[in-house]
Amino acid sequence: MNFLPVYVRELRSYFTSPVAYVVMLFFLLLTGVFFMVFVGDFSMASMNQSPYGHGPLNVTQAVVRPLLGNMSVILLFVMPLITMKPFAEEKRSGTAELLFTYPLSDLDLLLGKYLAAFSLFMAMLAVTLVFPMFIAIFSEPEMGTLISGYLGLVLMSMAFIALGLFISSLTENQIVAAIATFAMLLIFWIIQWTGNSPILRHLSVLEHFNNFAQGLIDTRDVVYYLSFTLLWMFLTLRVLESKKWRG
Repeated sequence: MNFLPVYVRELRSYFTSPVAYVVMLFFLLLTGVFFMVFVGDFSMASMNQSPYGHGPLNVTQAVVRPLLGNMSVILLFVMPLITMKPFAEEKRSGTAELLFTYPLSDLDLLLGKYLAAFSLFMAMLAVTLVFPMFIAIFSEPEMGTLISGYLGLVLMSMAFIALGLFISSLTENQIVAAIATFAMLLIFWIIQWTGNSPILRHLSVLEHFNNFAQGLIDTRDVVYYLSFTLLWMFLTLRVLESKKWRG
């Protein structure tokens, strides 16, 4: 449990700077705008639907799935902002050496910073639960799709945070860390569009999220995100152990 002091320190640093508030506002504002647009379109379509149509409109297909898809896109922009600071700021301010005087292992340091970033995102994601609650008042969304979709967002955020912390550990410039993280995430996002290779599709974070957004929980997708997370955390540990980061 030696990571707890790092976790508390890192979480406090988020909320004692404008970073957390700006990121949360950005995420919630964009998510709210998309939600209003989808609900508005659904309401208009419901009112204009012909009585000779093919049954009632599906709120899950018209609102929930597009909302989940757009939330996953927003993560591409939000996660670099959350993960740009943890290690880059330590190097820039010169407090990296001070951290290594504490009775902490590299794993404790990584876990503390990782869990702080993950907690910040989970707080943001929890606020968005008001959207499906609002839908449930007026309609009946498919709970299976909501649960699997939010699980997919959690797993995707875990993977994105791990990659972002790795990039942050390589530089002392937060802007460079944010841009490099976004570029890397974008590569893993669009890699499936570069060809029809099964390998490229398997490497795509979007390909593995689609099933969650459709209400399907496939163990292969879960394993992909967990493996992605562990890989970048492992590489970050190697950086922390190197003289490059300590210096």
